[in-house]
Amino acid sequence: MKEYQLSFDWRGFELHPETPEGGIEMSRRFGARAEQMRDRITQFAASFGVHDLNHPERLPNTRRALAIGELARDRGLLHPYRESAMQAHWRDGMDLEKDKDLAAIARRAGLDPGEALAASRDPAYLKRIDAIREEAHALGVDGIPTFVFSGDTAVVGCQPYPILAGAAEEAGAQKK
Repeated sequence: MKEYQLSFDWRGFELHPETPEGGIEMSRRFGARAEQMRDRITQFAASFGVHDLNHPERLPNTRRALAIGELARDRGLLHPYRESAMQAHWRDGMDLEKDKDLAAIARRAGLDPGEALAASRDPAYLKRIDAIREEAHALGVDGIPTFVFSGDTAVVGCQPYPILAGAAEEAGAQKK
């Protein structure tokens, strides 16, 4: 949305906070829908030219990975961390719960791996994850991504550019 005067504040939140540590098998969590979800994600990614997804067999508990994301935010490395984590999860088959993989994800983003692992268990960062989840719940967020404009206009899911542009304009965004 480069043609608008907008600023973005990415906030990762636990879409499934009920997921236990160690994760849960996708088929156990979503039942018969698991295969349909996999197919839909594959088709959607292909529509953007992405053909090398590595679908995880289990839904991970992302709490620690999100806490590292907050450390990355503090260090000015949020976007490289997000890219590294997404690459790790969706393409490299890495585990967002294993220390070895979290350290590698952090290192690729320019973070100190030891500091990142400590942040993943730090009560202050985990409290921030809780606050983000509470804020998302208060806004009615129930899917990802969700784009919130001016606190009251929201667009849920990956949507075509004209939908996002319309929501931005409705919220008062000005073209450059």
